[in-house]
Amino acid sequence: MRSSPYIAIIIFSLIIFIIDFYSFKGLKKINLKLTKQVKKILFFIYWSIPLLIIIALSVMILFRQNVSPEYAMIYFNYFSGTFLLLYIPRLLFIVFNFLDDIFHFTKFSYIKLKNLKSNNSEKNKISRSTFLTRVGFIMAGIPFISIIYGIGWGRFNFIVRKSNLFFKNLPNEFNGFKIVQISDFHLGSFLSSKDKVEEIVELVNEQNPDLILFTGDLVNNVASEVEPFIPTLSKLKAKYGMYSILGNHDYGEYVHWNTIEKKNENLAQLIKYEEQIGFKMLLNSSANISFGEASFSLIGVENWGLPPFPQYGNLNKALENVNDNSFKILMSHDPTHWDAEVTNKTNIDLTLSGHTHGAQFGIEIPGWRWSPVNLRYKQWGGIYKNNNQMFNVNTGIGFIGFPGRIGMPPEVGLITLRKI
Repeated sequence: MRSSPYIAIIIFSLIIFIIDFYSFKGLKKINLKLTKQVKKILFFIYWSIPLLIIIALSVMILFRQNVSPEYAMIYFNYFSGTFLLLYIPRLLFIVFNFLDDIFHFTKFSYIKLKNLKSNNSEKNKISRSTFLTRVGFIMAGIPFISIIYGIGWGRFNFIVRKSNLFFKNLPNEFNGFKIVQISDFHLGSFLSSKDKVEEIVELVNEQNPDLILFTGDLVNNVASEVEPFIPTLSKLKAKYGMYSILGNHDYGEYVHWNTIEKKNENLAQLIKYEEQIGFKMLLNSSANISFGEASFSLIGVENWGLPPFPQYGNLNKALENVNDNSFKILMSHDPTHWDAEVTNKTNIDLTLSGHTHGAQFGIEIPGWRWSPVNLRYKQWGGIYKNNNQMFNVNTGIGFIGFPGRIGMPPEVGLITLRKI
């Protein structure tokens, strides 16, 4: 019998109880005027939370092999959402409680060393210790409310992010050509809210796109996640067609497969489903988008990511049948590919990526946009430029890991090509 799952549960349980015990100590300092009966009820509720969290984690770890991957991911999403909702505020609160304890200890030590006596007139004032604890309690409410918003509303607050991109060598016929870029659908996360996928399809079609480009991660783990959505996604319409590439989640890398054949069958099924929807797959290949006698080259590579992400992309192969003088658009799921193999190494005019989700958390005000994901990805969301080469990173439609979005709304990208 493997012991590692049980060790993980024990370690997690100890950490949870330490957090809750220290947090409970801090809450007692606030000294709210409550009846004994109310205090007993709150005590029961407070200590029920870590017990239920530990039970939920144990069920997820010990019985994950008995549940299909798509529903295991739904369970994980909602477990993580509940955990973050309850424990990020606790962690913030205990920071203030810790500061309070340091202050109290320092004050106590100073009095002992100097043999000072407290001024009786201070007894009726709110001590700095109580003040810090109360501030911590109030501050803990900010992430609590933010996470509730992100789960309840933020993850479905779909927006259209519009960009006009200007190019010297764009054929005149494509001036004003509209491309809708969508990315990171993670359809398995929508199995309990299928109507939202219909809303996305309507929003895309409202843009009256000339071309729809999907830049990878249609699923969380397995091809079967797509099947319930095929009729809805088949309603996507674009004048010059729809094209798709694969993202790191599309390969089934994060699922235990009994044989490599099963894994390959899953990928083949996913590609088949995408084609049923109406996407033409670009797997290290290219296509010509023609308008009369004018055309441009659309290039798609399989996932190219830095470790630990799979690296199946082959840009040289994808460029084999591309006219070097043509206007070029590249679809590549992982934004690290741009610096590694595209910019300053090719004459590709526009690259489209996804993958980052903008960490599903960020802050945006006019003229400034920030997300913690920028600690890992130099280009993580929005438009970037290097000389004449342009790059757009779409922060995605879906969600994974955390079932919400805070300050980083799911986006449909509308890119209008302009001739300089």
